[in-house]
Amino acid sequence: MINYYSVVENKVAEIESPREDCWISLVHPTEREVAAMSERYGVDMDALRSALDTDERSRIETDDNYTMVLVNIPTIETHNDKELYDTVPLSIFLVKKAVITVCLEETPILQGFLSGAVKSFDPAMKSRFVLQILYRTASQYLQYLRYIDRQSDIVENKLHKSTQNRELIELLKLEKSLVYFTTALRSNEVVLEKLFKNDSVKKYPEDEELLEDVIVENKQAIEMANIYSGILSGMMDAFASVISNNLNIVMKVLAIVTIVMSIPTMIFSAYGMNVASAGMPFAESPYGFLIIILLALLLSIIVALIFVKTKMFK
Repeated sequence: MINYYSVVENKVAEIESPREDCWISLVHPTEREVAAMSERYGVDMDALRSALDTDERSRIETDDNYTMVLVNIPTIETHNDKELYDTVPLSIFLVKKAVITVCLEETPILQGFLSGAVKSFDPAMKSRFVLQILYRTASQYLQYLRYIDRQSDIVENKLHKSTQNRELIELLKLEKSLVYFTTALRSNEVVLEKLFKNDSVKKYPEDEELLEDVIVENKQAIEMANIYSGILSGMMDAFASVISNNLNIVMKVLAIVTIVMSIPTMIFSAYGMNVASAGMPFAESPYGFLIIILLALLLSIIVALIFVKTKMFK
C-alpha cells in the first residue's frame, strides 16, 4: 500500500499524487509499487526492499540520489491471545523532493504524524522529520517497556501460587522481547550518532534541542531495557531454584515415608514366608496376628519420631 501526504494549512493531508516536499508512506508495498518508487526517485530497489526483511539491521546508506536511514521500531504481535513484543525495520529515504518511509506494517509511530500528535511537522524539513521519527520510536520503546514491566509483575504474582511451566515460559518470552529491544536500541543509537555526521543531510540549528531529547530518550530506553532484563533474569533464576528446591523437599519426604513403611513390610514379608510355625515368634498365640500388627506399627512410629527429632521432615 502506498499513500502520499503533504502539509496543507499547517495540517497533514493525504494527496492523490506525489508533489514537492511530500511524504510517501509505503506499508508492505508490492513489487510494482517498489519499482515505481525506484524509477521515479532513482532509489535502488534492493535498498527499498531492505525494510521488508525482518532481520535487517539498523544502518545508514548514502547514494547520489538518496540517503537511507534504517532503524528498528517496536511492535506488538498477538499469538494465542498473548501479546508478544518484537521489532520490525523502518527505512526512511531522504530524496531530493520527498521523504519516503517503508515498513512491513502499520505502526503508531507514523500514525502519530497523521493524527496531529506531532507538532510542527513538515516533510520539507527532512532532518527534523527523521529526528521526530526517532524520538517517537524511543518513546514507543519506553511505553512498551512499561507494559513488559507490568506483565512481569502479574506473572510474578502467579508464580507465588503456581509452580507450572506456563508462567516461566511467559517470563522467558518477556525476556526474549527485552533482548530484541536492547539490540535494536543500541543499533538505533549508532545510527543516531552517524546521522548528523553525514554531510548529505541538511541540519537546522533549531533542531539541536530535539536531537538532545532523542539521545536522552534512546539512552533511557536502553537503560530501562537493561534493568528489566536483569530483573527478569534474576526472577527466572530465583523461581527455577524455588521449583527445584520444592522438588527436592517432596523427594525427601517420599524417601522418608518409604523408609517408615518398609519396616512393617519387612516384618510381614518374614511372617509370610512358607516356613514351620514352630520357630516363628507368637505363631502359636491366639493373639499373634494382633501382636505382630502392633509391633510393626510401634516400630514405624519410633522410626518416624526419630526422623521428626532430627528435623528430617522440614
